[in-house]
This record gives sequence, C-alpha cells and structure tokens, in this order.
Amino acid sequence: MGKFKEKVVCITGASSGIGEATACRFAEENASLLLIALEEDKLLEVKQKCLNLGAPEVAIFPYNLADLEHLPALMEEAWSQFGRIDVMYNNAGISQRTTTVDTEMSMIHKIMDIDYFAPVIITKTLLPKMLEAGGGQFVVTTSIAGCFGFPLRCAYSSAKHALYGFFETVHAENYDQNVRVTIVCPGRVQTNISFYALDKGGKQHGKMDAGQANGITPQKAAKQIVNAVYKRKREIRVGSTELVMAYIKRFFPGLCAKLARKIKPM
Repeated sequence: MGKFKEKVVCITGASSGIGEATACRFAEENASLLLIALEEDKLLEVKQKCLNLGAPEVAIFPYNLADLEHLPALMEEAWSQFGRIDVMYNNAGISQRTTTVDTEMSMIHKIMDIDYFAPVIITKTLLPKMLEAGGGQFVVTTSIAGCFGFPLRCAYSSAKHALYGFFETVHAENYDQNVRVTIVCPGRVQTNISFYALDKGGKQHGKMDAGQANGITPQKAAKQIVNAVYKRKREIRVGSTELVMAYIKRFFPGLCAKLARKIKPM
C-alpha cells in the first residue's frame, strides 16, 4: 500500500521539473492528484504518466497563476473535484536574470504575483476548508535564494524570502489544529526555471544556466521532497554543495555576503 493511498495531493507547476517529478512520485505512492500548470498538453502527458504509475485518479487544471482574480474560484473547483485536498503543494514559480537597475517594476509585479501572491491566495482559500476538515498540509517551494540575497534575482529572492514569513506564520497559527507546513528549499536542480526566467525587457532567458545543468535531477529531488512531506517535516533543503551557503548565512552572515558577491549567478 502506498504512503499516500486515499490522500489527495494538489500540485502547481506540475507540467515539468520538480512539479512533474513529485507528481510522479506521489502517484507511485497511490495519491489521487490535482495538477495545475499553464500548458494543457503537457499536463495531459503528466496525467497519463501518473495514472500508469499508480495514481487512482488524476484531474488537470490548465491555468495561468498570474491571473490572481480568478484563482480562488479555481481552488474551489479543485477542492470540489474530490471533496478535499490533503496536501497542497505550491511549487510553481518564475525567476529572472536581470540586475536591480534593469528590472522593471512590471517584472517585479509579475514575479511577485506568481511566486508569492498566488501561493498566498491558494492558502487563504484552502486553509479554512482544511481546518473544517480536521487538518491538512501545505508544501511550498522556496529557494536557496530565499535564504540570502543573490545577484540578478532581486524580485525572485524577495518573493522567496516572503514565502518563509508567510508559511512559517501559517504553521505557527494552525499547528494545534493539525495543519502542517513543509518548506522545500532547493539549491540547484536540473529544471527549466532558468530557461523560462525573465531577462531584460521581459524576454525569456532561453537557456539552461551552467549551475542549473550541474544540479541534481528532479527525480532525486522529488524522492526527498515526498519523503519529507510524508514525515511532515518543517523544512527540507534539496541540492548539493551549494546548500552550505544557507548554513554560512545563519552562522557567518558577513562571510555569506562576501561569498554572494562572488557567486556566478548563471
């Protein structure tokens, strides 16, 4: 019997990368899945993979998370699909490759909308339902860039820092009502996040950065993440040697600031 048998897991950004890999891993553990992403054709492919791997039911919801106005209605529909959501994984995100000077306010708003405000709206919509149902779990993908400032990531790093504050608060306020939060902090993982990152003028960066290409596979990350969700861990960091920066930041902040200035941001 799978670890998530008779559980319902909802994942945003489920069409590729960590989202797709965790969907497949949850499917192997017999979870029913609600998959949200922008591209319907890719979602259909992931749906079939998950059914083949052991998910009893999979529903897909093609949606642009930048559309904050209609997001509550989407989540109401997702909840009603199976009558509950046991695990809500806020994974979707968009990054950037621009200096603070070159980052237009429109780009900052777009990144904050997708990376921060969308998870907040999703959580605000589902939290009362989870409390009424007797509990649940929120999972959120932050980033090592949410632990310290990072070149060419002014908006992205800001959004990821903000996620820590919001979800740690949700955890503290609702712990006694059986609501848990698992914060996933990836370092370098071989995903398309650098390819779709926003470059100067709002254009796609259009390539996988060397650091990203040398990261761990999404499948390896997914195995660790799903295991952490099952154990209801408060936080998990996934990646390789780059994760040491988070510990340097905690114990030697001055050294971290010096190292951050020297890191190759691509």
